[in-house]
Order: sequence, then C-alpha cells, then structure tokens
Amino acid sequence: MKLILTGTVDKLGIAGDIVEVKDGYGRNYLLPQGKAIRWTRGNEKQIEGIKRARDAREIRGVEHAQEIRAQLEGLNVRVAVRASEQGHLFGSVTANDLAVAVKKAGGPAVDKRSVSFAKPVKSVGNHIANIKLHGAVTAHVPFEVTAQ
Repeated sequence: MKLILTGTVDKLGIAGDIVEVKDGYGRNYLLPQGKAIRWTRGNEKQIEGIKRARDAREIRGVEHAQEIRAQLEGLNVRVAVRASEQGHLFGSVTANDLAVAVKKAGGPAVDKRSVSFAKPVKSVGNHIANIKLHGAVTAHVPFEVTAQ
C-alpha cells in the first residue's frame, strides 16, 4: 500500500514522505490514526504544502539546534497552575502547558510533541523538562511550577 505520511512515524518517515507499507499496517493503524493519507496524484500535490510547512518549522542542523538549546536552557520559565495548600497540583503539568510557558517567557515556539518529563509533574517547585530539538540535541529546560 502506498501512503503519504502526514506526521512523523518512528522508524518509517517524516511528514510528506511517500512510503510503501503492508496493507494491514496502513489500513488498521496509519490511516485511522490520521498519520497518513492514501497516495494519489492529487494528494501528491499536497505533499508540497506539507514539506514547505515542515521546512519552515524545522531546525536547520546541529549548530542551529545547539543555539536554540542554549536559549531554552537560559530562560526563566514559570508555569502557574491550580494547587492545594500543601503544594499538590489538581492534575499535572502537561507538555502543552510547558510549550505555552516557554513561549510566554520569550523563548522560541516549541512543539508540544517534543516535550517530555522524566516523571509526571504533580507538585509545586522546580522541575526539569526534556525538549528534543534534533536527533542528537536535547535541551534540559528548568522550570518552576507555582500555585495560581
């Protein structure tokens, strides 16, 4: 089955790639999850738009990723969330919360799918998030969780 990827799929490709996969994998996983669309000549024209958007967001090499890492690690990021008087959060800090907080702190736009935590953030205080910028470059961004 010939498909066009609409998002990054581990060990298969990135958005805009045309891939050949087994019928079951494409029909039962990639298409229902919205990670791919069927390949046609008309859809192939959509690849151009997907690739242009990807190139605009993409980090242009290891040097560029290291510059962004230095910028991110130097930020003073604060995430304000609802918490109890004992300092426990009602829920947890999500990747989206951190991406928005980085943008508010004056940092670059961060894709929430590249943000990860060593363990769930469920208390007020200082924590560290990992943001994957490039295959070989990961930023360890310190942030503070405060009660609203």
